[in-house]
Amino acid sequence: MFTILNKILMFCFLILISVLTVAQKNIIISENLSKNSEMLNVKMGSQKFGKIWNFRFGEYAVVKSKMGWTTTKSKGNFWGTKSESKTSEKFSFIISNQNADSVIVNASTKIEVQSLNEIQLLPHFSWGNNEMVKGESIFTAYININRDTTDIWALFIKKSQGSRTPNNILAFLTNGQKDIKIYPVSSNKETENRMLPALGYEFIENDKSLSAIQYLGSGALGFNKNIIWLNKDIDNRMKLILAAAMTAILQIETTNIGRALSN
Repeated sequence: MFTILNKILMFCFLILISVLTVAQKNIIISENLSKNSEMLNVKMGSQKFGKIWNFRFGEYAVVKSKMGWTTTKSKGNFWGTKSESKTSEKFSFIISNQNADSVIVNASTKIEVQSLNEIQLLPHFSWGNNEMVKGESIFTAYININRDTTDIWALFIKKSQGSRTPNNILAFLTNGQKDIKIYPVSSNKETENRMLPALGYEFIENDKSLSAIQYLGSGALGFNKNIIWLNKDIDNRMKLILAAAMTAILQIETTNIGRALSN
C-alpha cells in the first residue's frame, strides 16, 4: 500500500511539474526585439504603506515613491438593478539608472463601471441578471527626465469592455514629436486560446520595436513573473524613459485597480 501511495504521489507531482512547465511561457514579442535586446527580470521588492512596489530591473530602480488614496463613488437605482461606480487613484515615483539620471513620474487611474444586477424576489426566484454593461479605465502618466521641462513624455492607456461596449485597448507614449504605439501582447500564438496566458505590452515606433514588458506570467502562478526587454540600439536617455513608462504599467497591472478591466 505504501508503494502504491508513493506512485500516486509521484504521478501527481509529475503532472504538477508538467503543468507548471507549460505555464511558464513568456509573451510573444517581435523577432528583432527578441534577438537584439536585454532581457531583464524584474524584482518587485516590497510595497510599504503609502508607497508603490520597489521595482528593480537591470540598472534601473525605484528610489522614491508616494501612493495616493484610492477613492470610489457609487450610485444605483431604487431597486438596485442598476449601479454605477467611479474609482480613482494617484501615485508618483522617481526611478534612476546607474549614471544617477532620474525620472519623475506622476500617474493617475480612473475607472468607471456600469452594471446590471440580479435581485432575489423570492427564495430560488430572481429577476434580472448580473452584467457589466460598460467598463472603462483611463491611465495617464507624465514622465519628466532630469527635471527637463522641455521634454515631457505622456503615457496613455485606455481600456474598455462590456456587454454593450466594444472590447478595446488604446495605448501610446508621446512627447508631442515622437509617437510610440503600445500594443497588448500575450503568450498565446494565433492558433492558441489558453485561459491563463502571459500578458504584456510591446512599444513600437515606426515599425521598430523598442521594448516590451510582461506584467503577468502564464498559468495560475503568474504573479511576480515580470520581465522587461530593452532594445540595445536605442540611447540611454530613451531607455530610461521607457523604463519609467514600463514601471508605471507594472504598478497599475500588479494592483487590483489595474486588473479591474484587464483583458
